[in-house]
Amino acid sequence: MPVPGGLAGMRVDAGLAKLLGLSRTVVAELAEAGDISQDGRTVGKSERLVDGAWLDVTLPAPPRDLAAEPARVVEGMDILYSDDDVIVVDKPVGVAAHPTIGWEGPTVTSGLAAAGFRISTSGPPERKGIVHRLDVGTSGVMVVAASERAYTVLKRAFRDRTVDKIYHALVQGHPDPTDGTIDAPIARHPGHGWKFAVRDEGRHAVTHYETIEAFREATLVQVHLETGRTHQIRVHFSALHHPCCGDPMYGSDPALSKRLGLVRQWLHAVQLGFPHPDGRWMEIDSPYPADLQTALDRLRETN
Repeated sequence: MPVPGGLAGMRVDAGLAKLLGLSRTVVAELAEAGDISQDGRTVGKSERLVDGAWLDVTLPAPPRDLAAEPARVVEGMDILYSDDDVIVVDKPVGVAAHPTIGWEGPTVTSGLAAAGFRISTSGPPERKGIVHRLDVGTSGVMVVAASERAYTVLKRAFRDRTVDKIYHALVQGHPDPTDGTIDAPIARHPGHGWKFAVRDEGRHAVTHYETIEAFREATLVQVHLETGRTHQIRVHFSALHHPCCGDPMYGSDPALSKRLGLVRQWLHAVQLGFPHPDGRWMEIDSPYPADLQTALDRLRETN
């Protein structure tokens, strides 16, 4: 396109931002990548636009439409319970709850679509029907709203903390006391935006735990979450110097992980209790997946 007369003399980043409806940051990134030329010459973000000069701009790819996620069969995702209001799945490791920017792998929502389930249309476009999430690296029981009334009831229940969330975790060493409560605020790690840490300015987080079985190098604990912060169990036990086995992000011993055959954190959502929209109280259990059971068996053999 030719440079419009009204933009002549303006900086490349400012002029093209106005012309194309992009942010100056995006235009600056295009210039840095060599994607903007004026009369056949590559120009930088701070150079000036010349009246009538010919502009060649390679635009960035359009953002991924997360709401248009195609149906996709998810291997190993079992349906634990379903009716017209709720769908309860056994989420495998390596599966996200819903599509997000940067995640190209399988999701619970795409798997349910492939299996022919209708999901509530309530909620943000990319996570319709999703009322709570499990980390990609955490397996276990997860409920999805199938109806609009279920979405309302379940979102309120999670907000009011009337949902009973029980996890089992294999943590390194032996927590002291053997049964206890961890009450420590959680915020993003100051040096790593993809991690979280216990910090004074963080959000309130409470984790209750009790020992199920103790081994020489690790302890199997049952965890009841009072709050639901991102990575809460992993962060809280790491702060106690008892990280989840197989969780290098939060300080696990790689040698122990190798001996146990773990390639992800030993953390599983074993039970979810929630109010059904028809007034019933429901509790759904999820058995240990094979990799976590194998790790436990190896500990018991050497105990």
